[in-house]
Amino acid sequence: MTALLERPPGTSQVRQASNVALTALAPAAWGTTYAVTTELLPPGHPLFSGLMRALPAGLVGLALTRVLPRGAWWWKAAVLGVLNIGALYPLLFVAAERLPGGVAATLGATQPLLVAGIAAAVLHDRPTLWRWAWGVAGVVGVGLVVLGPGARLDVVGVVAGLGGTASMAAGIVLLKRWGRPAGVGPLALASWQLVGGGLALVPLVLVGEGVPQRIDSGAVAGYLWLGSMGGLIAHMLWSRGIGRLPVGASAPLVLLSPLVAAVVGVVLGESLSLPQTLGFVLALAAMLAAQLDAPGWGKWRGRR
Repeated sequence: MTALLERPPGTSQVRQASNVALTALAPAAWGTTYAVTTELLPPGHPLFSGLMRALPAGLVGLALTRVLPRGAWWWKAAVLGVLNIGALYPLLFVAAERLPGGVAATLGATQPLLVAGIAAAVLHDRPTLWRWAWGVAGVVGVGLVVLGPGARLDVVGVVAGLGGTASMAAGIVLLKRWGRPAGVGPLALASWQLVGGGLALVPLVLVGEGVPQRIDSGAVAGYLWLGSMGGLIAHMLWSRGIGRLPVGASAPLVLLSPLVAAVVGVVLGESLSLPQTLGFVLALAAMLAAQLDAPGWGKWRGRR
């Protein structure tokens, strides 16, 4: 009887792989944002697009779950919403305005390194040399994929790009530290963040950008995609994954965003050179290697 109740060999590995795959759907969905924005949405209104991606989706999530924050989770949800949405979008907007897209994407690829540094300070999780090395490899790989020969640097743009990346990195670490309140599912937690981040964007949209004069059927479809798969569903899967995976394994999954964007570009008619293809393979290898512990190099220490 005892033998029948024992867990089959490999069960934990299968569960871990399933968690990684589901969590990876979030950055993969975020990787379609650029194509959806350029192909379907009104130009010149990125903050409004961010607002439409966050606030309506968050309100739908609240209506579905009917769960509101309690106690300290009012301010915790607000902090996570600002870090992951409300501050992230404006900073990325500034970076996109002042830097070539490839430079901005490469700055975003530094997020696993920033997460490792913040996690070491906040969670007392010390990354191994293995994870540091593959974190650097991921940045190099993404750089090969997206950086063009005319890439230029702008101090304000670089600071904004790194600031947006650091904002989401801090959100990842705090979400890992705080976890989820008892009895609250990932859908409710994602909804809290989307509403908090969306509300933070409202004054920025009203003061700095306004509402597009014309929203056609293509734009409606784009907003629906960004709000559903790129918003509520992606943040639900992301919140779920961060709660179940080591922070050092979940953070590198963000490398999927620029890689998916590159694949979408190929589908739309672009092509990848040999260096870009090699960079794609390197970034993908870095993302996969981060899920493993190198034999003899030590293990990721700290709370799991």
